[in-house]
Amino acid sequence: MPSDLSPVIAASARWLLSAFPPAAGPLNDALAEAQARHAVTIAAALRYPTALDAELLDLLGPGGSGRLDAVTGVDTLPLWAAEFDWRTRVDETVVSWAACLLADADLAVVAAACTAATHHGAGGIGGTGGGIGGAHRLTVPSPRDHRAAPLLRHPDLLHPIADLHRAALVELLAPAPSAVARGRA
Repeated sequence: MPSDLSPVIAASARWLLSAFPPAAGPLNDALAEAQARHAVTIAAALRYPTALDAELLDLLGPGGSGRLDAVTGVDTLPLWAAEFDWRTRVDETVVSWAACLLADADLAVVAAACTAATHHGAGGIGGTGGGIGGAHRLTVPSPRDHRAAPLLRHPDLLHPIADLHRAALVELLAPAPSAVARGRA
């Protein structure tokens, strides 16, 4: 893949999991991480639909987690410390869109379908076989998925983050999926 969104996906999923931690236990950790990564991967594909968009992201950087931290009340962290370097790779819009998808499975289904119109396609992000098309934990979450990530799937808790950029996501998904390929994100 010519444009690699992996650093933004990893950092944005990590931010979501640190802000909305899973229930205790290793299985819950794995299930919550899968859900967060699916949501962030779809959001990143929609946000950066072309190879040029992804390359510009690599050149200019995603902006970091500053505003997200402020919204959730975590803005007191010493962000200059090396242990927090990953926060500079967080993309605010991607996290906000991922929060929208985690809170609304119907919206997640539409968003997952729209990724086919992007440069990344149905399997381009996330590797072979388990790419965007395999986001069933996001689009059809089981009761076990909800129990593993009760905070990550809670619409009221996600509301402040999701509302940051919800309007742009809804506008993006409203027209035909081909609009995504034209770079409306």
